[in-house]
Amino acid sequence: MNFSTHIQILLSKIYIPVFWTIVVVFLLCIPGTMLPNEQNFSIPYFDKIVHMILFGMFVFLWCFYLNGRHYNSKRLVLLFFIVFILAEALGIAMEFVQKCCVPFRDFSKGDIIADLLGAGIAYGICNTFLIGENNSQ
Repeated sequence: MNFSTHIQILLSKIYIPVFWTIVVVFLLCIPGTMLPNEQNFSIPYFDKIVHMILFGMFVFLWCFYLNGRHYNSKRLVLLFFIVFILAEALGIAMEFVQKCCVPFRDFSKGDIIADLLGAGIAYGICNTFLIGENNSQ
């Protein structure tokens, strides 16, 4: 087996997307006082980039896992869309959790937009490459 095959086998295990989901929820529930001080580490829109990566990887890992289940293309399109919708629901819900339940964190429409962008880009990539790959098999 080559390296690519090993990566595909690893990503087809359910514990990878489950672990990532736990990481996303954990990171979004950290109290604001535990976050790094941005005064010494100033990258414009760094918070938004982090949100895009968190939710982009969420969609990618769940779609890659589902792709490994060998569903037909029509079913994968539906499942990938459901993953995208769940990512958005999680992103919106976590903003409200931050507003109401996490000390020193607040609600941000910008974070929700970043979540949408990250999830949307990953959703598009997965639809283009994973479902296209599934059709060629």
